[in-house]
Amino acid sequence: MSRLEDLAERYGRHLATPWQRTVAGAQRVVMVVYDKTWERALRARHVIFETATRQSGHDWHEIDIAPAFAEWLAGDDEYRDSYFAEPELLQIKLEAEFPKYVADRLRAVLTDPGVTETSVVAVFGVGALLGFARVSQIVKLVEADVRGRLVIFYPGHCDNNTYRLLDARDGWNYLAVPITANVEE
Repeated sequence: MSRLEDLAERYGRHLATPWQRTVAGAQRVVMVVYDKTWERALRARHVIFETATRQSGHDWHEIDIAPAFAEWLAGDDEYRDSYFAEPELLQIKLEAEFPKYVADRLRAVLTDPGVTETSVVAVFGVGALLGFARVSQIVKLVEADVRGRLVIFYPGHCDNNTYRLLDARDGWNYLAVPITANVEE
């Protein structure tokens, strides 16, 4: 069994356990943590996680937020060209508006009429947020909208519920359930 298949099996076992319906939104978040070098392989084979989800009796919805920054910047007709000329001008707008933009995209999936209390919403591409927004910011903005489970595929590490995206950023502590590739974690 490959490492990804092993991770998908752990993920499936977790999803197959009965879900508490009275938990807060923050406790409905599952972080599937894997080595950053697995990103391309995981994205190519993400169907094994979808299959594990469906085999555990839940439906699957997914969103890829990797292109979010390019789409957000391309949507700013007024200042887009000036940001390319002077990127430092972008910092204030980036901090103030980009996390909300990503959260709104994710919220649109979480609140879709087809998503229920038994649904999984899977998020891919969070590594592309590095340097633009923090995953913790985005999750905090959408916690109240999680009906079933929000599953974030997270390239990095988790030690004692402290997450490090791509091993590059200072960690953040979160209440999410971590599912890792390492048995010891």
